[in-house]
Amino acid sequence: MDRRVIINADDFGLCSGVNRAVVQAHTDGVLTSTTIMANMPAFKEAVDLAKELPNLGVGVHLNLSDGRPLSTNERIHCLLNSEGQFALSPSKLALLSMAANQIRKTIRTEFAAQIQWVIDNGIKPTHLDSHKHIHSFPSIFPIVCELAGHFKIPAVRFAFEPLEICKAPWPLPAKGGEKRSSLIRTMARINRMQCPDLLKTDILVGIAHTGKIDIHFLKAVTSYNFAATIEVMTHPGFGEGLDPNKTRLVRQRQMELEALCSEEAKRYFKDAGIKLVHYGQL
Repeated sequence: MDRRVIINADDFGLCSGVNRAVVQAHTDGVLTSTTIMANMPAFKEAVDLAKELPNLGVGVHLNLSDGRPLSTNERIHCLLNSEGQFALSPSKLALLSMAANQIRKTIRTEFAAQIQWVIDNGIKPTHLDSHKHIHSFPSIFPIVCELAGHFKIPAVRFAFEPLEICKAPWPLPAKGGEKRSSLIRTMARINRMQCPDLLKTDILVGIAHTGKIDIHFLKAVTSYNFAATIEVMTHPGFGEGLDPNKTRLVRQRQMELEALCSEEAKRYFKDAGIKLVHYGQL
């Protein structure tokens, strides 16, 4: 069986420290793909860097959790705090997205603005995913798939992580990781019934182990993975520019970067005969 692995870095554009790490993980390591945050401070820098990396797949990391909105929709205030920034938890976003059609229209408008901004800056998105997995909410997933079709984007992240990933011989998940993985897996099953055409991978790994992606985890991907096409979700980064009040991943990001750039990781994938690709190559 031919096996293909997409190794994606979330949060491109979050800050310069993350941008530098994404570039290094791609040029010196096994990273093949990233997703860019259109409304974050280091977006323009990320765009410039991406244009120098023709073999790096770049998707859009849809975001309703941090930064300021790009749309001017009059209803967007319901998703913002008093300072005009996104600040709602994923659970509140899920409830709001189920509450009313007008809220879903507002979310669609903001997502469309983020995608358009990426395209206007010269990036052709390979796929769509989201910050804190908000696109996996069954009330939001059809919106994202409709936008993918509208913008002719060929794929949407399928956040289905099998239960087996949380058990031996895989490394021990992060604290709370198994519960988080289970919830997102349930939503992914619903989404597979809603919009199957844009799901280009069999599974996603890295949800339960977020914050614990290291060389042992990458070795497990090459040794125990049973799917033909998978995505590995990572968060490499350097510390500068990261706000510990807004992300629980600070020191862990450099650990992930070191693992992605290690000679061991390169050898594991090569010896396993795995083809490293991005969504645009599927």
